[in-house]
Amino acid sequence: MTLRNSHIAVCAGVVALGLVSGAAYAKETVKATLSNDTIKLDTDSVKAGTVTFEATNASDTKQIHELVVLKTDMSADKLPVKNGAVPEKQFRKMGEVEDMAPGKSKQLTLKLAPGHYVLICNQPGHYAMGMHAPFVVTP
Repeated sequence: MTLRNSHIAVCAGVVALGLVSGAAYAKETVKATLSNDTIKLDTDSVKAGTVTFEATNASDTKQIHELVVLKTDMSADKLPVKNGAVPEKQFRKMGEVEDMAPGKSKQLTLKLAPGHYVLICNQPGHYAMGMHAPFVVTP
């Protein structure tokens, strides 16, 4: 094998290794559409690691929405409510996208460990209207 051919073989091996190892650290993207009274996710499960939530307020009214990510084993529709909102301090809050006007979008990138999560809009009264979604992160 010539020096040039061995150099090409080494480069090809490095590229192949990069492609294989890059897949193990792939980022996940989840689209979350917040309408008048629901949160719809394009997937309800991802692998552990970096997750970017692309949240869009698709309300056809003038409602402001937010997307809060809570880690909990509780059912999405069984969270406690006090004064029209879920008391976030009772849960492990992973992050949130605050105050999106109708038609606006924002992103939230988090590093999530395996487990059960609930995504909610915690504007007063919105959780009770049904603005919540279960979410699972697998190993």
